[in-house]
Amino acid sequence: MVLRLAGAKREILVFRHALAGMQLVKGTLEPGETPLAGALRELTEEAGLLADPGAGPQWTSAALADGQIWHFVPVSISGVPDRFDFFTADDCGHLFRFGWWTLGKEPGPEWHEIFVRALREIHHRHEAA
Repeated sequence: MVLRLAGAKREILVFRHALAGMQLVKGTLEPGETPLAGALRELTEEAGLLADPGAGPQWTSAALADGQIWHFVPVSISGVPDRFDFFTADDCGHLFRFGWWTLGKEPGPEWHEIFVRALREIHHRHEAA
C-alpha cells in the first residue's frame, strides 16, 4: 500500500487497468518471498516505483476472496505525482493509469468487488489505528 495524506484525508495509490477497471497494486508472492519483498517487487513491476518499508499497520486477510490470502504491506515513497502512466510488461504489456483514491470514498462500478472489499478493509484498519 502506498498511502499519503491530502489535507485531512488519507489517499491510496490506485490504477486503471485497460481491461479490468480500477485496481490496487497487488500480485502473487514468488516461492520463498516475504510479503514485504513481494510488495516492493510488485510496486516496481506494476508502477515503475522503488519504495522502502513503510510505517503503519501490516496484516494478512483471508476474507477477501475464497482460497486467497492477501498481505497488506505499507511502503514508503516520496514524490509520487498526482497522476502518471506506466507501461508494464506483464501479460504482453498494458498501460496502467495511476492516481490517488481517498480512503472511505465509496467505489463505483469501475471497481471489481474484491478491490472494493480491500479498500474497505484498508480504510477500517487505518481508522482504527
